[in-house]
Order: sequence, then C-alpha cells, then structure tokens
Amino acid sequence: MKARDWDERYAAVDLVWSAGPNRWVEQVAADLPPGRALDVAAGEGRNAIWLASRGWSVVAADFSEVAIERARRLALDQLGADAGRFTGVVGDALAPAPEGGPYDLVLFSYLQLPANERRRAWSRGIEAAAPGGRVVVIGHAARNLGEGWGGPQDLAVLYDADDVVGEVADQPVEVESAEIMVRPVETEDGIHEALDTVVVLRRV
Repeated sequence: MKARDWDERYAAVDLVWSAGPNRWVEQVAADLPPGRALDVAAGEGRNAIWLASRGWSVVAADFSEVAIERARRLALDQLGADAGRFTGVVGDALAPAPEGGPYDLVLFSYLQLPANERRRAWSRGIEAAAPGGRVVVIGHAARNLGEGWGGPQDLAVLYDADDVVGEVADQPVEVESAEIMVRPVETEDGIHEALDTVVVLRRV
C-alpha cells in the first residue's frame, strides 16, 4: 500500500488500531531502562506513546501524514506534561532513520513488507541503533496463514522468526530471542489464536 492508501484508511475511522500498546512490546520493553527509542511504521503511535509514558524519549515515524497527526494529538491528550518525550515525524521505513539517534530501542511492530524491502528496513533500523541497543521485530508470522487466525493473507509479506534471523545474518547484531508467539484474539465467534513473530536483536 502507498502512503495515500494509508492516509485514506486512517482518515476513514477514529482509530484503526487499539489504543493500548501491543502485548509483545510491553513484554519486551517493560524491564528495559528508558532511553531513546525509534518506532518505525508507528501508525497512530500506540506503542510510542506507551514508551514515552514510561520515561522513554521516542521518535514515532510513519509515512502516513494522517496517522502521524493523529499520533501527535493522542500523545498530547495522553501524556500531558510529558508530551515533550514524544516526537512524531513523517518518514519511510526504507529511508535512513530520522534524527534523534542513535537509539537504545528500535521497534518494528507489524511492518509487513516483501522480503527484499524488509531486509532494507531491518538494515536501516540496525544502523540507527546504538551499540548495545535492541532492535525488536514483531510481525504476523508466515505460519499464521495456515495455522493461525487473521492478519494479512499474502504470504509474500509474512515472515517467521527464522526468516528474520536469516535476513539479518550479515548485520552487526546478536540474536537475543527469536520466537513464534500465540496471541489470543477475541471475536464475536469466540477467542482465536494468531501466530506472531517476535525477534529481539542486540546491536554489537
């Protein structure tokens, strides 16, 4: 999808994604000491705002101007006097990272791209990470297409944990963890299980 397509999607509803942070972002970042963070393809800023509320200085980047404007408003509403810890910028995941780094945490939350593009995105994120900083990749798993529920139905933009590990094999990172995680999803038909890729890398 192009930026204009996402602008139209965000403009059509009050909130595309849930208001709270992603469960895997909470799990990975809850015990990390606050520092500088970059949220790539941040959407409406739910993860970035949560990080800022916990003391992080966060740059939230997305190529949808509509999403970033909404993220800025939500940050002002939710963070109050701490809103200065949140910066929203319009930016492409495939371009060099926005100013504000190097970052102690670089987050990719459900950035679903074809393999050649996501390798470039991972590389940009790793470049932006400080030595010892973490790069966290969360996405809809390829296995979810046949074994899970929901998410994109195009295998070309799905990736398992092993895929991410292989795609960063030539990068200056160590793999701290690489897992397929089960995410319960409540629906009108009951609870379904989605399969997510969760990979934590440390910049060396």
